[in-house]
Amino acid sequence: MTDLHKAPLLTPATIGLLLLPPLVWAGNAVLGHVVANMVPPITLNFFRWVLASLLLLPWAWRVLLPSSALWAHWQRYAVLSLLGVGCYNSFQYLALHTSTPINVTLVGSSVPVFMLAIGAVWFKQRITRRQVVGALMSIAGVLCVLGRGEFHSLLQVQWVIGDVYILIAVMCWASYSWLLSMPKDPPEIRSNWAYFLMAQMVFGLMWSGLFTALEWRFSENPHIEWGLPLAAALLYVALGPALLAYRSWGLGIQRVGPNIAGFFANLTPLFAAVMSTVLLGDAPHLYHAVAFVLIAGGIVVSSRSH
Repeated sequence: MTDLHKAPLLTPATIGLLLLPPLVWAGNAVLGHVVANMVPPITLNFFRWVLASLLLLPWAWRVLLPSSALWAHWQRYAVLSLLGVGCYNSFQYLALHTSTPINVTLVGSSVPVFMLAIGAVWFKQRITRRQVVGALMSIAGVLCVLGRGEFHSLLQVQWVIGDVYILIAVMCWASYSWLLSMPKDPPEIRSNWAYFLMAQMVFGLMWSGLFTALEWRFSENPHIEWGLPLAAALLYVALGPALLAYRSWGLGIQRVGPNIAGFFANLTPLFAAVMSTVLLGDAPHLYHAVAFVLIAGGIVVSSRSH
């Protein structure tokens, strides 16, 4: 077992890879809340992966052949897809359907903590003092964004069942990220990004399809409002959060490990806040800069081995 707390240096290319997912996730959080009344949340996740699989199929169809190494390692991809494609995304959209964006982001800021905890408990990784300091700095940066620089406003947040859903999603994502770091994939799949994603999607469609069937069976009055807004949202979540973000996140995990990569996830609320101010025509505020310094500082502190 490699000692992943001794992370390699963050090169500009690796930083770029790990910046893309939170940037895309910021848009995903906004869209997930906007289309909440157009499509049931778990159904949205299923549609997202159906479209993403169709877009990826021309480059990855060979991994589905009976002779592919995928089928000899199906247990690994079934678990990866359950955590990443099935549970994480379903609970995330479910949370956005039943909670507020600020609550979802607030609970989601615990990603670095769960990354460190799961790494220590299940993968025997030592937690360093720098990683703890980095996690605290990162969470402080998220709180700065959510409280708009006034931390007392966070005391007015009301908690609902959706906050439990996003907590489950965070735990699934942390577990998924650690499993990604374990080099247990056959070379022909690990070396081909399209094969690697499709290996997860093929089982992920089964999980998300099952969850969708349960949603339509037990939900009250589920419905879909087809139209251009929903079609545009589906195209975005398939291309961005599904294909681009998963590809970039997987590469980033391979390069620096889950502990360091987890800190980048906390840039999501900052990017979302900046997007909102730009779209609304407002100028960025001082607390945006303070939050960026804290989150980026947490990344730098946690990634240093000395």
